[in-house]
Amino acid sequence: MAERAPVGILLTMTVATGIIDAVSFLALGHVFTANMTGNIVLLGFALAGAPGISVSRSAVALVAFLAGAVLGGRMASHDSSWHRWADRALLLEAFLLGVAAVMARGIGASAVSNPLQLYAVIVSAAVAMGLRNAIARKLAVPDLTTTVLTLTITGLAADSSLAGGENPRWQRRVAAILAMICGAFAGARMLAYSILLPLAVACGIAAICAAMQWHLFSEGRKP
Repeated sequence: MAERAPVGILLTMTVATGIIDAVSFLALGHVFTANMTGNIVLLGFALAGAPGISVSRSAVALVAFLAGAVLGGRMASHDSSWHRWADRALLLEAFLLGVAAVMARGIGASAVSNPLQLYAVIVSAAVAMGLRNAIARKLAVPDLTTTVLTLTITGLAADSSLAGGENPRWQRRVAAILAMICGAFAGARMLAYSILLPLAVACGIAAICAAMQWHLFSEGRKP
């Protein structure tokens, strides 16, 4: 399964993650909807009373992410053909990010002030990212989780020639790091115009990835 999962698609999804993290952290009140390690740390900060960080925002994002991961796991377990549930999951992710973009409509470059609107965007994005993580976990392509880079960076250093290793997959690891940086940069720049714009771009990226995945599998089935 892992060998058949297109690396280019997963790297493109990593770019979308950087965009979404930029939106959630910079515009939704210091919360992560994709990076749950960071979100759990923020939850700890919030519980300790750190200023500017919300227990409720972090907790809602975490619960929504878990719901998305459960949904993704059920989709994979009910269909033995990985390409079918991967296609559907990517389309559902695009839909959820589209919902988040619609919920952010009318908001300028400033942070969301309407609580209902704020939590609607957080929930939609976090469910989408939980679903995405379930996809990436099932595909199990080494060094391409699309949302977390800690192990990728560790592998890059621990397997390097400096550590006595043979530098396996170093190009893929560096590409994943650069993809996340590019996505975060693009997301932060787009926030200067509106919150809707980067969410709409992330939605479009997910839709394109779904179309590419479907096309590549269809081409592979042709005699």
